[in-house]
Amino acid sequence: MKKLKTELEYQHALHDLDVLMKKGEDHISDQEAEMIESLALAIQSFEKTYYPFPIPKTIPEMVELKRFQLKLTQAALADMLGLGKPKLSQILNGKREPDVPFLKAVYQKLGVDPGFLLDNA
Repeated sequence: MKKLKTELEYQHALHDLDVLMKKGEDHISDQEAEMIESLALAIQSFEKTYYPFPIPKTIPEMVELKRFQLKLTQAALADMLGLGKPKLSQILNGKREPDVPFLKAVYQKLGVDPGFLLDNA
C-alpha cells in the first residue's frame, strides 16, 4: 500500500479496511489479510503525521494518558497506586499538589520517567 497523502485517501483506506474487517478472520483470503495489514500500517502512519497525540505537559496529563493506555477507571487507578479515590481526583483536577507518595507510586506503578516527574512537580 502506498503512503496516504490526503484526507480523502485516508478516508478511503478506512472504508476499505472496515469492509475487509467485517468479513471476519475466517472468511478472508491470504491476499486480503495482507491488504488488511498494509492498510492498517498506512492508516497508522497517516494518523501519526496528521493526528498526533498531544504530549503531556503536566503530571496530571501524564497520569491520565497512562490511565487511558491501561484502560483503567479512576477508581481502579487509585487502587493500583495505593491512593484514596478523593486524593487522586483532587490531584488530577488540579485542586491538590502531587506529594512524594503520589509521585513515587506514579513512577513505580506507571513507569513515568522520574525526570519528567521532577521537572513538573
